[in-house]
Amino acid sequence: MKFKQLLLVVAISAASAVGSVWVYGKMMKKDAVAGVQMPDGKAPVNYAGFFDNIAGAPVDPIDFTKASAATVPAVVHIKTKIPARKVSNDLGSGNSRGNSMEDMFNDFFNFGPQVQPEQRASGSGVIISEDGYIVTNNHVISDGNKGVADEITVTLNENKKTYKAKVIGRDPSSDIAVLKIDGNHLPYVIYGNSDDLKLGQWVLAVGYPLTLEATVTAGIVSAKNVSIGINSRQSDSPVESFIQTDAAVNQGNSGGALVNTAGQLVGINSAILAPNGTYAGYSFAIEVNIVKKIVNDLIEFGDVKRGYLGISYPVSDNEDYVRRAGIKDGQGVYALQIPDDGAAYKAGLKKGDVITKINNTNVATGLQMSAAIASLRPGQKVKLTYIRSGKEYTAEVELKGEKSVLPALATADVVGERLGVELVNLDAKQAEKYKVDGGVVVKKISKSGVIGRTRMEENFIITTVNGRDVKNTDELAAALGRGYGKVKLEGIYPDYEGVYSYQLNLQEEPAY
Repeated sequence: MKFKQLLLVVAISAASAVGSVWVYGKMMKKDAVAGVQMPDGKAPVNYAGFFDNIAGAPVDPIDFTKASAATVPAVVHIKTKIPARKVSNDLGSGNSRGNSMEDMFNDFFNFGPQVQPEQRASGSGVIISEDGYIVTNNHVISDGNKGVADEITVTLNENKKTYKAKVIGRDPSSDIAVLKIDGNHLPYVIYGNSDDLKLGQWVLAVGYPLTLEATVTAGIVSAKNVSIGINSRQSDSPVESFIQTDAAVNQGNSGGALVNTAGQLVGINSAILAPNGTYAGYSFAIEVNIVKKIVNDLIEFGDVKRGYLGISYPVSDNEDYVRRAGIKDGQGVYALQIPDDGAAYKAGLKKGDVITKINNTNVATGLQMSAAIASLRPGQKVKLTYIRSGKEYTAEVELKGEKSVLPALATADVVGERLGVELVNLDAKQAEKYKVDGGVVVKKISKSGVIGRTRMEENFIITTVNGRDVKNTDELAAALGRGYGKVKLEGIYPDYEGVYSYQLNLQEEPAY
């Protein structure tokens, strides 16, 4: 009797469990987002809607095999060679020929011409046409200076056939170069659209890292429109707008392909974040929409036809300028100068305007502003959004084909703005007291300015620039000119003995 009761209890329990599961399944099928519903059964208005899209269905697996199969044959291995050559440390004075005693002295202490050994390097490239045009990075084929390697060879993936490559053109500003090999019916990659990339989207990096065979790595787009300042190493007018991914990229991957899961080219792998010399989680690819324009220009004209806005901007402390212009978030590009022969001047922009958008795309740095028009040619028009005195304006600017001629720094205000200080001329009585012919007194040093990054203190009196005497702000402006790089300022402090010197690094440059 007890056993029958036990069976009855088990049967009822099993039926209840099955019924509960059935009811729960019906409820979940009816409403896949019950966990985030409001009392009236509706989802919150700010709900992302991800579960609405899949309605409880499993996520489709991502297939990388087709994209890999389409890309790998079109990615090539590039090798360069720079032969051994003599180099000199140029310790002699000018073009003096020296004498036998000097020659013996230099040879004895190893000061004479030295031999730089043969250098070899390796990188990647992407075939973009069946007749053998290849896009790669400029730094892949560089000789380490401003020229190209003496020998450039390209090896195909499928048959390992090697070709000598001809340089069609190169653009250090964007780090793009175009090569050509004599071939027919070659595999090539189809251009995609980098503007369509979304954060979190899968991408593949294909290249020849660490001199290995063709290698495919996968990652996601982790950021867009990124500038990291790396192209300033090889150009005074860098253009940067990188796709940031976490696909593993190492030395040798440079110039290789970044493709989407459809096998379309969306970027050219160019740089990595490598504190220890190897991949550390972030890689950067040049957007293909910029690549296309540069490649077409190089093939058609041999150089890049750029459109210029005619705006000078501060590179190192742009955010400080923007905030001083009254924009609290520091977002935008401060117009340091608007030359009167430029496109921006013709469109009505003025010094002190803050450019916030190019063609409705936000820009926060000069490099981003340059990248926003890098795919455009002279004569094309862009829409600029800018802020002046707290109000937002728009202007249509027709790009010019030449850089504007920037005026000399001729006033204390302009010089001081560039250096991040206020400047006043040293008066005659003080000059006589300190036994100098004149000078420029530094006031109100901005911590984020160029001088603010040195140890200079207020009331310092500038007397020379790069060894050239300056007696007033006009002479200081003339001495600085439109100089770039390191500048040495020397001077004195009131009531202190001795001459003090400070090194500045002037990085301001004109935007496109």
